[in-house]
Amino acid sequence: MRVVVGEDSVLFREGLRRLLAEFGHHTVEMAGDGPSAVAAVDEHRPDVVILDIRMPPGNASDGVEAAAIIRERHPRLGVLLLSQHITHLPAGLVAGGAFGYMLKDRVLDVADFVDAVERVAAGGSALDPEAVAGLMSAQPTDGPMARLTAREREVLDLMAQGLTNAGVARRLWLTERTVETHISSVFAKLGLLPDANEHRRVRAVLTYLEERPGTSSAPRWPSTH
Repeated sequence: MRVVVGEDSVLFREGLRRLLAEFGHHTVEMAGDGPSAVAAVDEHRPDVVILDIRMPPGNASDGVEAAAIIRERHPRLGVLLLSQHITHLPAGLVAGGAFGYMLKDRVLDVADFVDAVERVAAGGSALDPEAVAGLMSAQPTDGPMARLTAREREVLDLMAQGLTNAGVARRLWLTERTVETHISSVFAKLGLLPDANEHRRVRAVLTYLEERPGTSSAPRWPSTH
C-alpha cells in the first residue's frame, strides 16, 4: 500500500512512516502543510492519504480543506483524517466511503490504527467510535436524530465505524435479524427510502453530520493544480 502523510509535526509523521513500514506499507511522501499534501497526492496517486486536521498554512481546519480538494480530484482515493480533538466534518467527505476519521490517541492502538488505514485504502470507512459518539451526542434535540432510540443510535454508531451487520450483531450481542430490524427502523425514521443511486448506510451517517452548523467544505486557500 502506498501512502502520503500530511502532518506538520516532524516527530509524529516520522512515527507514522515507521509504523506503516513495519506493516509493509510504503510512505511515498510526507508533507507539512495542506497545499503540499494535495500536491503530493496529485503527483504520486497513492492508495490512501493520512491528514492531520490542524496544520499550516492556517493551523485550523487545513487538513479538512485539503481532504475536500483531494476527494474532488481523486474520488476513489482513501482519505484518513486525524485530530487531537473531536471536530465536525463536512458531510460530503464521508459520501462514497473510502474515508476515515480518528482521534490521534487511537494511533497508540497500533492494530486498530493500521486496520483503519487498510480499510480506508480498500474503499471502506473507519470512524473513531469516540468521535462518532461525541458528534451524535451533540445533535440538536429537534432534528431527525432525536427520533432514534438509544439502541438505534448504538447501531448507527457502529455502522458509522464501518462495521457490517454481522459485526454490529457481534459487538452488541444481538442476532443479525435484530440488527437488520434496527437498521430498517433507522432508515425509516431518517426518511431514507430505497434509492438505486444512493447508499442508505452512508446517508444515515451523513444525516447527523449535515445537521451540524459550520460544516461547509469550501477551502479557504486556492485549489490550484
